[in-house]
Amino acid sequence: MRIGIDLGGSHVAVGLVSEEGKLLVKKGADILQKYKEEGRVQKFIIDTILEKIDEIFEETGLNKEFISQIGIATPGIYQNGCILHAVNLGIEELAIESKIQVKYHIPVAGNNDVTCCSLAEQKYGSLQGVQDAVFLTIGTGIGGAYIYQGKLVMPKTNPGFEFGHMILEKDGRQCNCGSKGCFETYCSIKRLRQKVRNILGLEESVRGHEIVEYIIRELGKNNQEIQKVIEDYTDYLAIGLSNIMNLFEPEKISIGGSFVHYSSFLLPKTTTKIIEKGMLFNKRESIPIQLATLKNNAGIIGASML
Repeated sequence: MRIGIDLGGSHVAVGLVSEEGKLLVKKGADILQKYKEEGRVQKFIIDTILEKIDEIFEETGLNKEFISQIGIATPGIYQNGCILHAVNLGIEELAIESKIQVKYHIPVAGNNDVTCCSLAEQKYGSLQGVQDAVFLTIGTGIGGAYIYQGKLVMPKTNPGFEFGHMILEKDGRQCNCGSKGCFETYCSIKRLRQKVRNILGLEESVRGHEIVEYIIRELGKNNQEIQKVIEDYTDYLAIGLSNIMNLFEPEKISIGGSFVHYSSFLLPKTTTKIIEKGMLFNKRESIPIQLATLKNNAGIIGASML
């Protein structure tokens, strides 16, 4: 048995994973914006991870000796047991590995969250048997990984493939990375949710799945403000995806993260725009984009594989 930890920009999830890659138990908690604003996010993350691991042990009755490894999927860079430069969490450096090892005395490994997701999708999910592919996570931010000739491409200097920081607009929206006009400032699910909250007057405590229901309801009522939000979002998503396709010509693009919960009204409209607006250099009759089979569990499963 292994434990996988998926640390996102707005959620932390911990799961028990079998040696065959099956998620058996999952625990999680939201990282509220106020934790970041009040400087409590690092403590909250550590406390939550340890709490959820304890809950898994208690619920399953497993002893820690049955756990061969704990893996961590994290935004930013994972280096020497530390999370570095996780801009959407406001973390410049967090020594996470030692805090887990000192309590459980179990080997800990970590890597970038998108790398972990792509490993899981390649072995168990939507990218099985695919030689050339791009994997995207669209959630609080946008991250990516590139698979070429069946192998995950790993640049020698920095992690790379920061698709979320492609510039879509000159002097556009301010990004947490310090630049302006980045892809993720227009197409992160966090930004989409916030726009909907502002229009409908919803509190931050309203969960993501509830916002999906609100959007579907308001689209059904022809709410012009919500319709414009969706039109703008899919315009920019079409640009971002077509840029990626023109650069890499992948057999398939797989999209994971919280985007999967919003895909029913985002993805068809986006792919239609790519085709109808002639955004691809090499024309296609259909767009090879599909949702991650493992959905939001890919990070946990991939982390357990490290």
